[in-house]
This record gives sequence, C-alpha cells and structure tokens, in this order.
Amino acid sequence: MFDFEVLHIDRETGARAGIIHTPHGDVPTPVFMPVGTQGTVKTMPWRDLEDFGTRIILGNMYHLYLRPGYELIERMGGLHRFIGWRNAILTDSGGFQVFSLTDLRKITDDGVQFQSHHDGSYHFFTPERAIEVQYAMRPDIMMSFDQCTEYPASHSDVKEAVVRTTNWANRGFLRWKQLLDEDKNQESAPALFGIIQGGIYSDLREKSAEEILNINFPGYAVGGLSVGEPKIEMFKILEKILPLLPQEKPRYLMGVGKPEDIVKAVAMGTDMFDCVIATRNARNASVYTWQGKMSLKANYYAEDSRPIDLNCNCYACRNYSRAYIRHLFSVGELLAPYLATHHSLYFFAELMRKIRQAILEDRYADFIADFQKTFDPNAARRD
Repeated sequence: MFDFEVLHIDRETGARAGIIHTPHGDVPTPVFMPVGTQGTVKTMPWRDLEDFGTRIILGNMYHLYLRPGYELIERMGGLHRFIGWRNAILTDSGGFQVFSLTDLRKITDDGVQFQSHHDGSYHFFTPERAIEVQYAMRPDIMMSFDQCTEYPASHSDVKEAVVRTTNWANRGFLRWKQLLDEDKNQESAPALFGIIQGGIYSDLREKSAEEILNINFPGYAVGGLSVGEPKIEMFKILEKILPLLPQEKPRYLMGVGKPEDIVKAVAMGTDMFDCVIATRNARNASVYTWQGKMSLKANYYAEDSRPIDLNCNCYACRNYSRAYIRHLFSVGELLAPYLATHHSLYFFAELMRKIRQAILEDRYADFIADFQKTFDPNAARRD
C-alpha cells in the first residue's frame, strides 16, 4: 500500500510537490509532521489536527517502548487504534533518543544497551529489535536504527558511526523483509526508510548515501543534522546529498522545523520534515507568525486586544486576544498552552499548504522572495 509519486517539480527551483500513499491515507508533500512523542501531540485533540489538514504525525518508538510498552499497543490493535488517530503515522527508531542518553547507554556493533530514564531498568536494542518493536505497533512508516553523532565529533568517530549505521541498516532491512514475508495482512504493513549519516563531513555523507541507497529502501532520510552545527554546514550537506537521492522516493530531513529552514530545504528537493519546535516552544508561550517569532508572555501585550496574528484564521486568533492569552500564561492556566499550540500547528499547516500550492503553480521562487520580505527569523515580534 505504500507508494510515492511526484506530481510536479517547480521549474525554477526544483522544489517537489507529491503524494505519499499509505495504508491510512494519502499524505500531500511537502509535509511537516507534528511530533506525537508518547502517542499524543501535546495539548492537542486529533480533531484540531484533522481540521488543519494534518495527514501524518510522528510517534517516538523509544518512549512508547518504555511506556506503555509495545506489547500492550499490539494487543490494543496497533498504534492507530490505541491512540485513536485515523491518518498516517511515522515512528522513529529510537536511535536519536538512545544516543542522547550519553551517561545511560553503551554502544557496540551488536546494538545499544541503555537504561530507562524513568526507572533505571536496562534494555538492549539491536537493529532487528528496533524493527520488530516498530512493526508490532503497526505504523505506516518505520525508521531504520542508526547511530547519530553529536556535534562536534571527529572524522574518525563519525566514520565509525557511518560504518555501524550501514551495518545496522542492512540487518534491519533483512528483518523487515522477513516480517513482511510472514505478514498475513501485507496491505497494511509499514514501509521502512533508511537514514543517511555522516555529520558535517562531505566524504562520509557521500559514503553513507551510497551504502544506504544500495539497500533499496522505500524512502530515505537525512539524519544527524540540526544537532548544533552551524546552519551553513547543514545546508552544505543537503546541497551535496539531496541530488544523490532517487527522484521517485520520498526525502525526509529529520528534526528540522524552523520555517525559514523548511522554505529553503524544500527548494533543494526535501519532501518531509518534523520538529518539536512547533509544540515545545508554544507550550512556553513562543509562537510563529507570518512576521516572525512572538513571545506571548511579553509585558507589552498585557493590554493588546489584537489576535496573535492578524493574518491567521485559526480558532485562537479568531476568538482570543494577545492580552488574554498572556494572562492565561501568567496565571498558569492550562488553556494557554493549548491555544498557543493550536495556533502554532495551524501556522505550520498553512505554511506547508502555501508552499505546495506555489510549487504546483511554478511560482515557488516568488513565494520564497515574498516570505523572506515579511518573515524575520531573528527578532521577536512586537507590533
């Protein structure tokens, strides 16, 4: 049931508009995937996301494995039924979370031993195990188990991680194929994406891309970016790697979600994005508008009767003032993070919708120019 088709390529920029076909519906691309770490996009009911046009969310295998446990999710009929989400789900492999637990894990060629950050219990992930756990939860797209390196890291350390990532990708792919062969309901089986690593080293990125592409995954992700490296380095890597990826398969840039970065990466041929920035920042009163960032806790909004964004038609902007939302944050009311998150995810959904429409109409270069005229990524909005 998984397939990807490119509908149109913008003549001037090369940006792509397409559709990912999944067992739980079609996903128009380019797409931003809200992060549902523990089976929920924090503060948000599914009704709101569906109203925005959201057709895919991201679930975190590491967290769901620890709580409530993949066995329970499997008994409940899979992740979609357990959480009540009717559209597509992508699960990550837990690699980034495991490797970020620097003091709680040990990496070997076989896999990773780690301690739960909840209760200290010990667990061991192999690339096969990461696939088995994800497969049991039955998402639409799974991610290969990889080793994400920190920034900065030496060339030798990153090279070791690339070798390991390729080895794990091959092992995980074989296990996925075995599970597919055994599956009595293959039409709903999840697809598997490979992940390209290599840090900021062009030679290692090219090596990783060549090796991961040889495995022939249904889709490909660029991982290990947006981990502290200068932004110019990130785009140098994308400029080098994205042209190497096959046109007929989706391209996923992991963990990147600032609006200005999405706009630029789409022009380079990226199809899929995810990031916690849309929801985590909103819960802390920082949201995006079409002019840039806004801190809803700022004192100068205390008597501001205008909506968050005059150009936004979300529920929060249609019904509440900056002054009121600031008041809610000031007194710790639970409505505050909901309204901010609602606005934030609506903004990202609208951003992707406008990007896609501009690509389909061969005017993405004009869209970029207009966006950059009005959107200031560096200054907090006040007007």
